[in-house]
Amino acid sequence: MFYKNIFFLLIFLIITNCTTGNLTNNKPSVSIIKGYTNKGFALVYNENLFKKKIINKKIEERSLMIFQKNLKSQTQVKITNILNGKSILATVGKNSKYPAFNNSVISPRIALELELNLNQPYVEILEILENSIFIAGKAKTFEEEKSVAVKAPVNVININDLNKSKKKDKKENTINFSYTVKIADFYFKDTASMMLNRIKLESSIKNPKIQKINDKKYRVYLGPFDNIYSLQKSYNDISILQFENIEIIKND
Repeated sequence: MFYKNIFFLLIFLIITNCTTGNLTNNKPSVSIIKGYTNKGFALVYNENLFKKKIINKKIEERSLMIFQKNLKSQTQVKITNILNGKSILATVGKNSKYPAFNNSVISPRIALELELNLNQPYVEILEILENSIFIAGKAKTFEEEKSVAVKAPVNVININDLNKSKKKDKKENTINFSYTVKIADFYFKDTASMMLNRIKLESSIKNPKIQKINDKKYRVYLGPFDNIYSLQKSYNDISILQFENIEIIKND
């Protein structure tokens, strides 16, 4: 009788372990996917850029398509003018060649809708994931405006907007130009220091810096820069190292 009870106990334990293992293996995994985001200077398309081969593809003036080399064609994005908070929805076009300094190429229509300051065309590109919950707010979609887009050429809007823009120019030009180039963020200061050494050894940049954001974030950056020429030069110098997502950050 004793051995019989032991036998049934062993059978029970084996069945229980198998059931627990199956439940553990079948438990769905939950992962949070963060969409691509980048802050930097957009390039507003014009025909001269194409003729001079600075850009190798055209964008229609009224288009809500952009070029963005880090995102696949047909990706939906939200473009925000960081200086005034205005946003618009757009679609990434086919892969295109454009200057490494710029984080995107946008149409004149998008620049106009965002009321972009051409002296500081500072925008954020945010990927809209299919499974994300996205509240558009005041962002304008193509479906809402496509009938207007077909009827109204952008040059008419430019002429009508000319008088308004004259009043805005003085205000826009007074926006302080102060930016840093964010190379990467790290959890540990030692890792950030290793990146500093690599930059000094493998590029012409000799003064990269580390900023402590908090106890778990150390930022490697360049700057600050008070003019677009020095900003662009340093950005291009660091681009040869082909870091994954270099960003331009505006200083307060």
